[in-house]
Amino acid sequence: MELQLETAAHGGTCAVKKYFAQLRPLERRLAVGVAVVLFLVLNWVFIWPHFSDWGNLQTRQKNARASLQLFQTTIAQSGNYETQVKKFASQGEFVAPEDQAITFTRTIEAQRVASGVGNPNYSTSTMRTNEFFTERMQNINVVATDSQLVDFLYKLGNDASMVRVIGLELQPDPPKMHLTAQIRLIASYQKNPKPASANTASANNLKSTTAKPK
Repeated sequence: MELQLETAAHGGTCAVKKYFAQLRPLERRLAVGVAVVLFLVLNWVFIWPHFSDWGNLQTRQKNARASLQLFQTTIAQSGNYETQVKKFASQGEFVAPEDQAITFTRTIEAQRVASGVGNPNYSTSTMRTNEFFTERMQNINVVATDSQLVDFLYKLGNDASMVRVIGLELQPDPPKMHLTAQIRLIASYQKNPKPASANTASANNLKSTTAKPK
């Protein structure tokens, strides 16, 4: 079988050589030119478009490894994220939505009086919500000395309602004895009440039991 294949191949090569030898010089040049053009066309259609495939494959592998590393790092830190979410969700205090506006105003007034700040001018409060909190925003204008103003803002920041300043504009009053402050405050209230702890529930059950008449 191998001898027959070799004989057939050798015979085919000889036939091509014999045919090529019978061509005139011009015909030979034309045949060579056609062969070269055909070779270039086949390379242009089937080979050259895939020159960048290897580089693209390496880039995809690199991006896949980077994504896998990012996912693994994030999964490894999931416990830390859950702890932070629980801590964030437990901050602030729960106030019924219908009482939040008046509670916010009372908090501002309590700290204002404690700091000796003058009566403020209030604008209409606004509200927004996120996954954990209902946030109340309030603009006020106050007149105070610098020490009174610093004490007022410090006490607001330490309040359980998580009041914080998100905007502050200062300018002296005409006698230049006090500061006129335009303050934008925001307070965060939990959207849902904190679940009662086991100790609290046991204490409530004990109270209800002892309160029953014999």
